[in-house]
Amino acid sequence: MEPGCAMWSCGVLNGTGRGEDQLLCPHSHLVLSVLSLLCLVVGVPVGLGYNALLVLVNLCDQSSMTMPDVYFVNMAVAGLVLSALAPVHLLGPMASGWALWGFSSEVHVTLLVLFNVCSLVTMYSTALLCLDCYIERALPRTYMSSVYNTRHVCGFVWGGALLTSFSSLLFYICSHVAARIVECSRMQNAEAADAILVFIGYLVPAMAVLYALVLISRIRKEDTPLDQDAGRLDPSVHRLLVATVCTQFGLWTPHYLTLLGHTLLTARGKPVDGHDLGILLFAKDLSRLLAFSSSPVMPLLYRYMNRNFPSKLQRLIKKMHCRHQSCSVDHAGAQQRSA
Repeated sequence: MEPGCAMWSCGVLNGTGRGEDQLLCPHSHLVLSVLSLLCLVVGVPVGLGYNALLVLVNLCDQSSMTMPDVYFVNMAVAGLVLSALAPVHLLGPMASGWALWGFSSEVHVTLLVLFNVCSLVTMYSTALLCLDCYIERALPRTYMSSVYNTRHVCGFVWGGALLTSFSSLLFYICSHVAARIVECSRMQNAEAADAILVFIGYLVPAMAVLYALVLISRIRKEDTPLDQDAGRLDPSVHRLLVATVCTQFGLWTPHYLTLLGHTLLTARGKPVDGHDLGILLFAKDLSRLLAFSSSPVMPLLYRYMNRNFPSKLQRLIKKMHCRHQSCSVDHAGAQQRSA
């Protein structure tokens, strides 16, 4: 089974001899279909709208951006790509039994790589946000976690995600065209690509986040003179940080656990029976839905937990209104005052 290619349906359970599975299967399929429709009808528009709004508000007021804002803009860009990919994944041949169209293996590999790049950017942006929050609290006057440096770091995150996905891309391509390319004969293992993604895309950032949160918790317990420093990180950012970590890892962990489960089942070298295959494919589809739901959830979380966002949004609305009407009046008034 190639990840992302196989579709879960009740047909995989036929012949297993487990009547209870065949009875529960239609209900599970119905729940999955309803959740997919909900994601398409509600999640995709909300994800596109709020992520675009988050990016626009911050980029139009760059002078007031802080280090966390840069990381959230980075995650919002990844969220925009995920929202654009969601209809193709959920309605295409990767969907569970209700594909509305099909496409070639090359397009499938491209979509899968884009999805992996977005997942890597999301996880590493979350991890680096935690590490920079620790640096900001521990060393407030060093500017190591400044907005300028963070912008460059986010650029490296996208570059690193593309480079990391390149190795997986080779495995996926060779698993599709191995019959035509002799050099791919030793790289027909798509599970190796999943193992790489689980290690680099999940275990590494998870360890970084855990390490950063432990260090931040130790600093919060210490009473130092630096606690009165006006340049220190806003305490409300800590709540947003914890909520972001819990949300991102809560929504993306099932996806990586599914990749790990598929890799372990394949590594046994034994045929996978219909029961295990059905559970794995159902878990894969459900975990994909959770991963796509991170696109609308994160900007909503940022919107309601960042106390500076409403004022930035108001300034953007005034600026847009100013272009149509009041700027000329204000400009005339300014000339009168100067005269």
